[in-house]
Amino acid sequence: MTYADTYHALKAAINFSDEIIQADESVDVLNFDFESLNYSILPGEDSYHCPSHQFSSSYCYPFSSSAGVISEVLDIHDSHVQENKKFRYHIFMPKGQKETESIVLMLHGFNEKSWAKYYPWAKRITELTGKAVVLFPIAFHMNRAPNVWSHQRGMFAASEQRKKMFPNLLHSSLSNVAISTRLHEKPQRFVWSGLQTYYDVIQLVEQIKSGGHTAIKSDAAIDIFSYSIGAFLSEILVMTNYNNYFDATRLVMFCGGPVFNRISPVSKFILDSEANVNLYSFLVEHLDSHITKDDRLKHYLSEQHPEGLYFRSMLNYNAMVDFREQRIRKISEQLYAIALDGDTVIYPYEVLNTLQGKYRSTKVRVDILDSFYEFIHEAPFPEKSADELGVSLQFDTVFQKVCNWLE
Repeated sequence: MTYADTYHALKAAINFSDEIIQADESVDVLNFDFESLNYSILPGEDSYHCPSHQFSSSYCYPFSSSAGVISEVLDIHDSHVQENKKFRYHIFMPKGQKETESIVLMLHGFNEKSWAKYYPWAKRITELTGKAVVLFPIAFHMNRAPNVWSHQRGMFAASEQRKKMFPNLLHSSLSNVAISTRLHEKPQRFVWSGLQTYYDVIQLVEQIKSGGHTAIKSDAAIDIFSYSIGAFLSEILVMTNYNNYFDATRLVMFCGGPVFNRISPVSKFILDSEANVNLYSFLVEHLDSHITKDDRLKHYLSEQHPEGLYFRSMLNYNAMVDFREQRIRKISEQLYAIALDGDTVIYPYEVLNTLQGKYRSTKVRVDILDSFYEFIHEAPFPEKSADELGVSLQFDTVFQKVCNWLE
């Protein structure tokens, strides 16, 4: 079977409704429920309390629309979104296996609404390593977002509205208008939803280690495969190493790894240009000023929260350089990155700059592969291609490297 054949077969077979799906002859897909205990960190609460420190804040973000949207559709109270609190996630298991002693946590890219492209990836990792693959969604992505954010008519109207408000707007589309509008309106959302996802992953790991997961043994080895913005989150997980949970974790990043201000996310599939400018302004150019005005942001990005401090160190290439590179150097033997030449969102040389450091002194392994077919970052293995054989061969090459590392 070609890559495209596998993609279409798995897309047709897998759903979130059935408890167990016999996806094909080599893997089963199990669905599990998850309820986030960390949503109260998100905008929308009346007051905030840090569960780890004696810190409280009554600072609340105003909910009003100035970014070219209908506020009740997109600018909603984040902490009240039920889909983001309670959701399901897939686990790919070797055929007939009910419990695993080794998992690979799979983290996806920015503004993704479907796991379909990742199904062949998860299947191949399971086949070649024998490990179960846990496909875990980032906050407000995949099935953690309200369905209305994907309704074509409403999102088309919102996109047209943004184009009228911002005449120089580039790459606005019905695919990216929801996330673009929300981050344009409140760029803080990038921080808070990122931290919620970080804490959700820790919650999942603690469920496993306490013996509370029916399909994963309490002493299971935990590795990570991450793609695009998922690599940003995975780096923070391994850098922080909460409770030494990721001491032995092997992390492989595909088309990901650079600090935030060294990626180019303006795309009809990711962010429009106005949202990107506002997000960059907040997270990179004026973060220090925003922190002085927002005591909660200051608290969570301080030394009191190592995860927040590492998060902050991964925003700006020229800030906190020694802090970031010393940590990457210490965990370098756990890290591996694969970049694709021709990627215009995650440039290979920026993967090198972040992971190997300014002076190439961290010793992190980075492989840069050529592609001999047309692709875009959002679809490194296009299911529709004039060169199906080339796509299949590249897929085989990438995931043989991925699995060699994970083994």
